[in-house]
Amino acid sequence: MESMFKKVPLAVLVYLVLLTVSARAQVIVTVTNPLNAARTAQTIEVPGPDLLRLLPVNDPKRIHVAEVGGGELLVQALDLNGDGVMEQLIFQADFKPQEVKKFTVTLGEPQHLTKEQFKAYGRFVRERFDDFAWENDRVAHRMYGPALETWLREPLTSSTVDIWCKRVRKLVINDWYMVDNYHADTGEGADFYSAGKSRGCGGSGIWEGGKLHVSKNFMDSRVLANGPIRVVFELDYGAWMVNGRRIAETKRISLDAGSNLSRFESYYLTAGPEPLTIAAGIKKNPGSTVQVRKSDGWLRTWDPIKDNGNVGCGIVADPASVVESTQDDLNQLLVIRGAAGAPFSYYAGFGWDKSGDFSGVEAWEAYLTGFAAALTSPLKVTISQ
Repeated sequence: MESMFKKVPLAVLVYLVLLTVSARAQVIVTVTNPLNAARTAQTIEVPGPDLLRLLPVNDPKRIHVAEVGGGELLVQALDLNGDGVMEQLIFQADFKPQEVKKFTVTLGEPQHLTKEQFKAYGRFVRERFDDFAWENDRVAHRMYGPALETWLREPLTSSTVDIWCKRVRKLVINDWYMVDNYHADTGEGADFYSAGKSRGCGGSGIWEGGKLHVSKNFMDSRVLANGPIRVVFELDYGAWMVNGRRIAETKRISLDAGSNLSRFESYYLTAGPEPLTIAAGIKKNPGSTVQVRKSDGWLRTWDPIKDNGNVGCGIVADPASVVESTQDDLNQLLVIRGAAGAPFSYYAGFGWDKSGDFSGVEAWEAYLTGFAAALTSPLKVTISQ
């Protein structure tokens, strides 16, 4: 036996020892819901550097998370800057009012996910005149790229946000693009919405001089994270002029599984010290009802869709950042100021009363109010060993 170990290189022995130790080690993540309200499909974010100090690992696929007293959970490691170092580990859970839950993080065999486990996804769609489409288990969206501006059949210049209504929890955008029949509902939902040159459901622009100044179609795109829980991507918009000032934008958008609202972050590059103000908007549609609750930071619409129920669009922002609600010829608008040195941020999305999630406008308002409350009272996360 002794002679056998003498033949094994020291580096290999050290690796085997570390592997054995790490396999036994675990980190405890304690999560508290501070709200006196239930919260479903909540994304728990564990800082990567803090986790790696307690549980070193060079392959995030080896990370396993389980709820204490429950089963193993789907996890996703985020590395948004591409440096090979995990910035966050995320997973999801439901919480009762003021509930405290504990989760174990351990190392094990690498996990290899199936297509069915993915609940968030997005991609550049060159074959459809440069769309960028993204979705989760509840909603789907798309925005428009440069090729659509010069399409001979139906050119469109617009930085709007389009919506695709879904009846199913599975991911559909690849299938719908493949058959090229997404305006017809064959049982999974469809594209019933015409965003056009409006802001659609959550598009934005610079608000200056009582007027909305909007960009053209995005020029470039990058996927930073692509499921199974969260999709994150960036769109670059070429510079446009706002009252003599040249402005360029990079928009970062993310969407988590189980959420009807995407997070929008706009980074602007411009000359001059004057601060910017933006407005995020929702298209005006015939028969629409509109409600604003500035104290909660949200604006919503509820629109009839011919022969296909009703859809509600919503924008949610930090109430402290909301300047006013207003409108122009095409849109209902929520005017938002940004913090110095930080991107403009807000959430936008929609609910459809034929999805099975919303019985009517009251349910849509309740969702927005609960979402806004969760933003101001985030989950409290601590880790220990």
